[in-house]
Amino acid sequence: MSLELQINNDIKNAMLAKEKVRLTALRAIKAAILLAKTAEGASHELSDADLLRIIQKLVKQRRESAEIYKQNGREDLAGNELAELSFMEPYLPKTLSGEELEAALRQIISQTGASGPSDMGKVMGVATKQLAGQADGRQISETVKKLLS
Repeated sequence: MSLELQINNDIKNAMLAKEKVRLTALRAIKAAILLAKTAEGASHELSDADLLRIIQKLVKQRRESAEIYKQNGREDLAGNELAELSFMEPYLPKTLSGEELEAALRQIISQTGASGPSDMGKVMGVATKQLAGQADGRQISETVKKLLS
């Protein structure tokens, strides 16, 4: 079953179960998918990889919003963002731990033949494609810098 069909089925289930927060989170995903499909120049079909990128973006937005709300003393709004986040995260692949990420990046570095900081772009290109959805781009970048220096 494709990811989009799974999300649609989960929306139906959330409606039947009257789970408001879950329904809001899933509808946000659905809206982002529809926007991506109807964007100018976009193909009308999205792959699961495209959908994962959309969901990652939404998860990142929720995290950042929750952090800003907490800084401004709005725990109620931060809680809402974090609740929606908890319903979006199960659609993403399991994230790599620091050790797993480092091991995967060491393998990519050996594949690309990178030897120093000047080869970072070559490593990042391969790493971001292979580790898409499993690690944050900033985390990948920091680990590559550490390994190449």
